[in-house]
Amino acid sequence: MSNATINRPMLYKNILLIDDDSDDAEIFVEAVDSLQKQIICRTSNNALKSFEGLKIAEDLPDLVFVDFSMPALNGREFIEKMKSVKRLQYIPIILMSSHAVEVLCELTQKLEGVSYMTKPNSFQELVIKLNEVLTKMQD
Repeated sequence: MSNATINRPMLYKNILLIDDDSDDAEIFVEAVDSLQKQIICRTSNNALKSFEGLKIAEDLPDLVFVDFSMPALNGREFIEKMKSVKRLQYIPIILMSSHAVEVLCELTQKLEGVSYMTKPNSFQELVIKLNEVLTKMQD
């Protein structure tokens, strides 16, 4: 990865993370903060409540990261609901999971505006992946 890529400004300044694992969410926010790009990262542990809130929110996120495995409403179901609401369907979404890349690819291949990311095993790996994902999505 070149320095030009690392130092590129991020277009996403308002990110929403939906993950029912509070430890994973805390680590994710720390990793976003470590990028030093002045990105606001809000978190939610409930996909259904997040969806209901987004339907009426005035300030929508620029990008949503959603965990696949959650109770009440899993990541795929959340994405399907988001894509069914006109004002929400254009928000880019990244489905995160510890599933294999092939499974994530299959889950997202028919969903427009949806990418995927496997959950990394270390903080440093998460920082690198977030930097790559956020930079790549701007292209």
